Amino acid sequence: MGTQPRRTQIEADAKRFEELKADLVRIEYFSKGTLQARMIKCGKPKCPCGADPKRRHGPYFEWTYKEQGKTVSVRLTAKAAPLFQAASTQYRKLKSTLARLEKTTGDHQIGQRSRRRLPSLTSPLRGISS
Repeated sequence: MGTQPRRTQIEADAKRFEELKADLVRIEYFSKGTLQARMIKCGKPKCPCGADPKRRHGPYFEWTYKEQGKTVSVRLTAKAAPLFQAASTQYRKLKSTLARLEKTTGDHQIGQRSRRRLPSLTSPLRGISS
């Protein structure tokens, strides 16, 4: 009687896992980072962009991402901006799908193991002589 609900849950998890795998196949080109459209003041003293925010120059597209803990910004052409916007959206979708896959398999593994106690990393391993 106790195995039927667990079996049903495992089957549901397996079905969800296959659906998420199919989602991965549909993900296209991806890239981390964000895209912003900026309106810029040029700094020329007589240019109206300095006094009126509605008359600023642009939009200029900037793709920003992290590399080795540092923020990197790259100016993009208007033609490249939609490609990077789509790639950024796909990257977030990829991360979300992978997190859901991990949760699905993790939940399943916890059910399989019946919450066995794992050995401590600080305790000596049996069968290995030092």
